[in-house]
Amino acid sequence: MNIVYFDLETQKSADDVGGWGNKKKMGFSFGVTYSTADQRFRPYEEEDIPALVKELSTADQVIGFNIINFDYGVLAGYTDFDFSKINTFDLLADLHAKIGFRVGLNSLAQATLQSAKSADGLQAIDWFRAGEFAKIGIYCRQDVVVTRDLHQFGCKHQFVHYLNTAKKPVKVAVNW
Repeated sequence: MNIVYFDLETQKSADDVGGWGNKKKMGFSFGVTYSTADQRFRPYEEEDIPALVKELSTADQVIGFNIINFDYGVLAGYTDFDFSKINTFDLLADLHAKIGFRVGLNSLAQATLQSAKSADGLQAIDWFRAGEFAKIGIYCRQDVVVTRDLHQFGCKHQFVHYLNTAKKPVKVAVNW
């Protein structure tokens, strides 16, 4: 079975394009996948989107964090491919259904894996504007590592943790 973990970064913020309803206008700056079939990371630039869509659409399952609501929305600005046809598991959507609110990937990484994201999406946009593409690639790859490791932890242990507003870990049972 080939599970592909995926994340992307954008050229513009929601504020730049008139709100979250305009994800198609945010632009793709960089994406990274990790395939369990060959245990390999693959980087994608904007001109590589057709190859990225092919990798995602041929995977047995694609896993991401806010992938359905965000990443696929950004990619929809480049293709008429129907992303709902991809067998996708969205960690954020699953956790939101369980706990009733959205929790950040960094909160999950810190509480569950004792690791952290290296930056955030707004920083990646600043790097894009400054032409610092290598930094975007490193950051995006790290988000894929965190997403993969969080998912695999949840599969193995049947729970993950997030940090509440008091920065205390809260355990959430998962069936991944």
